Amino acid sequence: MDSINRNQPEDTRQPLEGNDAVKKIKEIAEKASTGFLCTSIKTGLPVSARPMAVQQIDDEGNFWFLSAKDSDMNKEIEKDPMVHLFFQASAHSGFLNIYGIAEISFDKAKIHELWKPLAKVWFTEGEDDPRISIVKVSPTQGYYWDNKHGNLVAFAKMIAGLVTGQTLDDSVEGKITV
Repeated sequence: MDSINRNQPEDTRQPLEGNDAVKKIKEIAEKASTGFLCTSIKTGLPVSARPMAVQQIDDEGNFWFLSAKDSDMNKEIEKDPMVHLFFQASAHSGFLNIYGIAEISFDKAKIHELWKPLAKVWFTEGEDDPRISIVKVSPTQGYYWDNKHGNLVAFAKMIAGLVTGQTLDDSVEGKITV
């Protein structure tokens, strides 16, 4: 047990699997809406990281992004499909770290499903822009840090801990297995 949890009267570890894991992934990543997608995590240094807007997280926990087919990211995924995603839902809670396997496709029906008007900033010809590709990331493992009862309760417990001298952290963290 690490030092921060020795004085903690509550259990702060909660690994999540299956549907519970997917629910937590969606909760954090959808609130963040944008995260960092890192490529070249196995085959090269330095790792490449770029902000990416999540278009969708499906019921299996797969992340869906739109990307330019000629982008450095796509080229790096073709060489090494292992990727790493990071999300931060708020300043004090909702952190997500996901490893996954990326695949690139050009499925027009899926592009139509994922298309949002704001994407026209990057794909000026609209959803029929020939440069659009889809990047699907299937999670293999991950970890999250959050709080149990929301930021207001977490803050109140921190203040109570300051007053009483006890560790009253409302945090929860755990491994994610989809």
